Amino acid sequence: MILVAGGTGTLGSRLVSRLVARGVRVRVLARNHAAKSATREATAELVAGDVRDRATVVRAVDDADMVVSAIHGFDGGRNAPAHVDRDGNGNLIDAAASAGAAMVLVSIVGASPDSALDLFRMKHGAEQRLRKSGVPWTVVRATAYLETWVGLLELTAARSSRPVVFGRGDNPISFVSADDVAALVERVVMEPPAAEVLEIGGPEDLSMNQVAAAVQRAAGRPGAPRHVPRPMLQAMALAMRGARPDLARRARAALLMDTDDMTLDPAPIRARYPGLPATTLANVLAARTNATA
Repeated sequence: MILVAGGTGTLGSRLVSRLVARGVRVRVLARNHAAKSATREATAELVAGDVRDRATVVRAVDDADMVVSAIHGFDGGRNAPAHVDRDGNGNLIDAAASAGAAMVLVSIVGASPDSALDLFRMKHGAEQRLRKSGVPWTVVRATAYLETWVGLLELTAARSSRPVVFGRGDNPISFVSADDVAALVERVVMEPPAAEVLEIGGPEDLSMNQVAAAVQRAAGRPGAPRHVPRPMLQAMALAMRGARPDLARRARAALLMDTDDMTLDPAPIRARYPGLPATTLANVLAARTNATA
């Protein structure tokens, strides 16, 4: 039996559907109120709870052969990375060790102990804890999900019909579809844990301006995106650090995506796992259009 923590999220829901289609027994740990209907449709077992609650995690991991962590904390408050990506993953790792289960941890490309982003630091901390736990493991690091950022651009375009791009928007980014990541994690779950870190990005490097322009074309809307200048983002990251850590975190993430090297060579992972989907931005936008038609 495979436990998927975060099994109703962008990645987790796709992974659960793939595993169920394989005929694998799947249990989902999620606190989302929509979890019951989502798991019922996927015919997966549900444990409603929170990865930050150790007792809930122990109950969810009981009799599992494999634990997949598809969780992340980026919203602030009690959902901050320190509480979810560090402590929540710590609970999952400890429970997997006690149950004799293997684990696949979904992390992020760029995870490091000295990153400017707490999400990246906490993901790295979880990776290190897993390595030292004695649990058979594999780490899958992914770049930014296309579905997430397309959704955010569409959301910010709702009022003015022009999406918001944070920073200059010219930095190339290896956006990846959550469908591609789910396909990789499915393959990894079905093999013996290899004690290695795998990284996956998308088939094309795109700037945020290019993604915003494609979103506009797909919606039939004229107009270029609105921009939030870098100095404003820097000021927001400092001013909101105490009162609104979630907004400060988003501002720092926007600066990182606008300035750092966010590219990734897609060839190694696709050579290692032939047949992985290579979903493009055009594919994602077409799927969203068909879903709302």
